[in-house]
Amino acid sequence: MFPRPLTPLAAPNGAESLGRALRRAPLGRARAGLGGPPLLLPSMLMFAVIVASSGLLLMIERGILAEMKPLPLHPSNREGVVWRGTAPRPGGLSLDAGDSDLQVRQDVRNRTLRAVCGQPGMPRDPWDLPVGQRRTLLRHILVSDRYRFLYCYVPKVACSNWKRVLKVLAGVLDNVDVRLKMDHRSDLVFLSDLRPEEIRYRLQHYFKFLFVRDPLERLLSAYRNKFGEIREYQQRYGAEIVRRYRAGAGPSPAGDDVTFPEFLRYLVDEDPERMNEHWMPVYHLCQPCAVRYDFVGSYERLEADANQVLEWVRAPPHVRFPSRQAWYRPASPESLHYHLCSAPRALLQDVLPKYILDFSLFAYPLPNVTREACHQ
Repeated sequence: MFPRPLTPLAAPNGAESLGRALRRAPLGRARAGLGGPPLLLPSMLMFAVIVASSGLLLMIERGILAEMKPLPLHPSNREGVVWRGTAPRPGGLSLDAGDSDLQVRQDVRNRTLRAVCGQPGMPRDPWDLPVGQRRTLLRHILVSDRYRFLYCYVPKVACSNWKRVLKVLAGVLDNVDVRLKMDHRSDLVFLSDLRPEEIRYRLQHYFKFLFVRDPLERLLSAYRNKFGEIREYQQRYGAEIVRRYRAGAGPSPAGDDVTFPEFLRYLVDEDPERMNEHWMPVYHLCQPCAVRYDFVGSYERLEADANQVLEWVRAPPHVRFPSRQAWYRPASPESLHYHLCSAPRALLQDVLPKYILDFSLFAYPLPNVTREACHQ
């Protein structure tokens, strides 16, 4: 199915309500000095939302797919590497001609990215970013020199499995099914490990991709995992959240019973650029204006998109993307709907501006938490 148009938080004046929310909680702060991008104004953000959300646009896209600019060709052949599948056709990377849904999603994302990133003052490469933003970006881009690709990892979007794949491609692991605790740093190369001239070369010549997920579903996944299972997060973040937002909390709460609304209140007060990576917006993690990604994959069709990427980078035939573990229960749309409908709507209106670029740039619908929808 095609992505649904963005559904307003309140009907029938949802756009007006979201506009008020954006005015109350702007995405960034104005920065002085050279190199800092200007404040993203609500009017520009609303433009991005409209571009990404319009159902009419999606129908129009189906008729103009032939106008899509081809993605860059894969770098030249490498000696000693056995390729998988069929190489991309001359003229650029290709999608399955029958997968019109994927083509439309990619085209909507590409066009929206161009519209937003084409605004005056938006960053064109990582060196246009303030130092802190550039550091975050370079620490989240993994490098495969043998297969000439860059992958910007996003926590809670199957990044552990992608790291397994990179370790197999590097010869560190025999296969993706090896049972061991994932070390998220060792045997991996990050762009931040390289010199500026090496970074520039790879950004210019390597295939670049990332994977995205519904922003609120990603938040729910982080909430369930970190506050329900990880003691370190309960002590470091959970205890502070309880002290801050729960009336009558003692001086030393355990932090293992944080509620979802309390987590959302915490996010409202956080600067997106300084958030923990597990709930930092994808826009700040991967900076899609400063880095021109060749492909944006979706968590919703993870296996198909991941294996398509492995074909494009010409990974060996035996390397596949790991299957989801049988015991794993990801955050579902039904679970997300329940949690959102249980949270105060005013709170959601304050949280959404933090993630509005993730919704709009990657063509995800805003949640429908109208009274009617929540009582269905």
